[in-house]
Amino acid sequence: MTMYFDNCYLDNNSTTALKTEVLEAMLPFMTDQHGNATSRHSFGRTARAAVEHAREQVAAAVGAYANQIVFTSGGTEANNFAVQGICNNLEPAQILTSAIEHPCVSRPALALQARGYKALSIQVDANCNLDMAHLQKLMLTPTNLVSVMLANNETGAIQDITAIAKLAREHKAFVHTDAVQALGKIPVDFFALGVHAMTVSSHKTGGPLGAGALVIDKRIDIQPLLHGGGQERGLRSGTENLAAIVGFGMACELAAKNLTVFDLHTEALRKLLEVGLQKLNAVIFGQISLRIPNTSFFAFPDIDGETLVIALDKAGFAVASGSACSSDSDEPSHVLLAMGVDEDLARGAVRVSFGMQNTTEQVNRFLSALEQELSRLRKLTAIAA
Repeated sequence: MTMYFDNCYLDNNSTTALKTEVLEAMLPFMTDQHGNATSRHSFGRTARAAVEHAREQVAAAVGAYANQIVFTSGGTEANNFAVQGICNNLEPAQILTSAIEHPCVSRPALALQARGYKALSIQVDANCNLDMAHLQKLMLTPTNLVSVMLANNETGAIQDITAIAKLAREHKAFVHTDAVQALGKIPVDFFALGVHAMTVSSHKTGGPLGAGALVIDKRIDIQPLLHGGGQERGLRSGTENLAAIVGFGMACELAAKNLTVFDLHTEALRKLLEVGLQKLNAVIFGQISLRIPNTSFFAFPDIDGETLVIALDKAGFAVASGSACSSDSDEPSHVLLAMGVDEDLARGAVRVSFGMQNTTEQVNRFLSALEQELSRLRKLTAIAA
């Protein structure tokens, strides 16, 4: 008989719980301190001071200067801003994105083809690592922008952005990295990475939804996506989402402070999980790659991932399928296909991503439920056959 427990959240790469300290920082700006940051009165000045303090907190967490931080509504806007904003100020040439990018990077790149750009994908190997030889070959053609994510949202694989940026700069190309999944999980240093632009997001690291930022090298010319009142130094018009920005700043401060603890805690949980997964004969994707510590992406032959995710949800465990980041698609993970994974196996992909709230007891319960659901689904498959 299936045992049901209180729901256990194992989908932290999708979004995270709001930290208590973050909520406490936000509350005054959702009630009493409700001024518009562009207003001249005392409420407005208080709001402006809060925005600038948050800017400093974000900058400190990513090794940048405060005046390099442009607040946005989230990672998707920041990625669109980077790709389109940089390229719209240049004569059309080639734009390169990795084959494992989130759609909010790859789709803006494809959209630029209407302006005369040629958008191409950089290959990855079977371990989800960028193929540097392929990048070198592609760079022989004049290139305006190279965009490669720092940490993959599905496999957790970490790319050598420093080496990628060095090669791109040698060919006079601008470099952008989507660091949304890296912030709060591994050290992130804008200057050390050597990129021209970097995307970060609030809700992936204990902050609220609706806030993100693009970190920009002050020497690049970038065109705004949104025109209006000239907020964010004219780079992102629109009244600031005050409470969310304040929360984002606090989340960044906490993430930087607790980085080592997060690393040790979540990596221990992942190791425990993957020992159990191997006993169940799972295929673990990107396992030998350098990965962010909290992420495991796996599949079982002849088991449909979406079906398994639904079964696990009914058993009280929230996990993600391989197509979790694209709401309009039921296709197999494009990341796994780029890695050369068989399409049928890719359809079985399931992602577990831990947070600080998860425990070893939850991992053990998850493995027990997983074994039970696998047995049930295989019996159903045998009957259907």
